[in-house]
Amino acid sequence: MRLDILDHGYRPGTKLLFALIRLFSGHPVPDAAKLVFYRPDFYGDRAKEFIHEAMRGPSAWSVGDRELMAAYVSQVNESAFCVGAHTATASRAYQDGSLVAAVLADLESAPVAEPLRATLRMLGRLTREGRVGTGDMREVLAAGVSPEQVRDALAVCTAFNTTDRLADAFGFELLSPEGFEAGAKYLLKRGYR
Repeated sequence: MRLDILDHGYRPGTKLLFALIRLFSGHPVPDAAKLVFYRPDFYGDRAKEFIHEAMRGPSAWSVGDRELMAAYVSQVNESAFCVGAHTATASRAYQDGSLVAAVLADLESAPVAEPLRATLRMLGRLTREGRVGTGDMREVLAAGVSPEQVRDALAVCTAFNTTDRLADAFGFELLSPEGFEAGAKYLLKRGYR
């Protein structure tokens, strides 16, 4: 059920910002952006900082890898908005939409390196079951993933398990393919702040 709060309740400066974004981009402001501007002191400012650090902070994972993790976690959660947004962003980051599509269609046969496959497998289990065990971590580490990469992947997983649930709870509207592409360009250029 879509909550009306995403369409109302903003300060005049925020409303002006949304109008300017729509004017210059030719697309409405996505609900994900609207959510972080609603009560920024309670959720938005902290969420933007955490997600930006997880997705764009220093990491051995590429931006494309982290965007693919976001798309994969979102697919496990069946969050249509987030799958669309992060599939577009990962595809643009990798400059290879077929790679992203292959991972989302069948992780085990997708043409990705084993460290990334093992990490996605672990993130999928954590998302589905709410926990992972020492065996899962040993498998990821044995695939060549560093402890720092595990930490970074878990940050992405945390960010998108939260965002996916908010997207579904607030009933985020799906964008057109052009809208998702515009969002992907923005996220790759400016990040999540």
